[in-house]
Amino acid sequence: MAKVAVIGCTHAGVFATTSILAAHPDWEVHVFERNDTVSFLSCGIALWAGDHVSDPNKMFYSSPAALEQAGAHVHMTADVTAADAQTKHVTWTDLTTEEKYKDDFDYLVVTTGSKPIVPPLPGINGSRVLQCKNWADGKHIHDAAGDASSVVIIGAGYIGAELAEQLSDRHKQVTLIDMLPRVLAKNFDADITDQIESAYRKHGVTLALGEKVVSFEDTGDAVSVVTDKGSYTADYAILGIGFLPRTDLFAGQLEMAKNGAIKVDEYLRTSVPGVFAAGDSASILFNVTGKDDYIPLATNAVRQGLHIGPNMVEPTLPYAGTQATNAVQLYEYSMAATGLTVESGKARGYSYDSVTITENYRPEFMLTTEPVTATLVWEPSTREIKGAQFFSTHDDVAQAANVVSVAIANHMTIDGLAGVDLLFQPNFTNPVNYIGSAALAAVAKANKNMR
Repeated sequence: MAKVAVIGCTHAGVFATTSILAAHPDWEVHVFERNDTVSFLSCGIALWAGDHVSDPNKMFYSSPAALEQAGAHVHMTADVTAADAQTKHVTWTDLTTEEKYKDDFDYLVVTTGSKPIVPPLPGINGSRVLQCKNWADGKHIHDAAGDASSVVIIGAGYIGAELAEQLSDRHKQVTLIDMLPRVLAKNFDADITDQIESAYRKHGVTLALGEKVVSFEDTGDAVSVVTDKGSYTADYAILGIGFLPRTDLFAGQLEMAKNGAIKVDEYLRTSVPGVFAAGDSASILFNVTGKDDYIPLATNAVRQGLHIGPNMVEPTLPYAGTQATNAVQLYEYSMAATGLTVESGKARGYSYDSVTITENYRPEFMLTTEPVTATLVWEPSTREIKGAQFFSTHDDVAQAANVVSVAIANHMTIDGLAGVDLLFQPNFTNPVNYIGSAALAAVAKANKNMR
């Protein structure tokens, strides 16, 4: 019987634990978590802040009791202070009693997750500057939003974009700041983000784009966020800049990427035998480029965690990688994307082409229909699909991104996607589904460019 230490228990940790116990029910599995909760769905924090959550206690899909029932030994509020990758010796402190413990294991599973990016700026650690990561952060943001009349949000990626929308819907005075010139600039092209920015302004959101935050100044009953171009004062500021791997515990012990992500192979094995890593603490194969990348998404953490158990003794179940598929709803708009845009591909050194179409998602003879803007991205020489974006007031565009995600994972070309059998039924789609229309337009453009 082997003895395993799972260090960290949000998404990857929960699923790693259950997958190990499923594959090896007689093993002794110990779970170590610094917080007093597991499995918190932090992607719902913005909805919680906007009072669109029925019950915040339902934002958990597992619990320490459930993991205990599955057969794990769960150590909550346990801070692992040292872990030797070679010897598998682990030392931890019970944060409730301050007692210290140590033990030896046969395997280590590193699922320590990620930490918010907090630049070393003056005043950033002030009481009116909030972070957006875990259960405690979510509660703080929700409670603060109830009393606040104004909020400054730093970062216009998915986190900041959703917070700005939700809080403006609660009639808060919202300012959204980002160094990049567009909202969601890494995820969508300008023809989509221009419409979102218009929606923000319509709802009273001040956009401070292309501005770099340089300091925070606590004025007593408010905070001023100072940028290189101006100053914005509000009751609270919320950081939504992004995340970095929380892997300091294994610095110098495991091979890591420049940002600290632990490098793993397709079986989630690290550079040291008997040590596995998954989730936000680990690298991941990005199928668009065929290279390792850092893409901290809950979906990736869950699937990587599920692969830990079957691979602990022998490498038997390779992980298929990711397309970084994601979606967001802002005001009346639904937006979904998979893979890369032309711009984000260029930032990685790739030269892609794209085409954009706009057409109704179902026939005009229906009593109602809505336009969908669809963009398809491909590599010109191979014609292989590298990304897609969908934008509409029609909710179902998220599933279109899933379709193209499957196409990317299977290295399909624009020609292959153009020939795929996609259903026609007037309630749901036109005779040529807008995914197929985008693919046909891509083929036409690619052929024209070859002449």
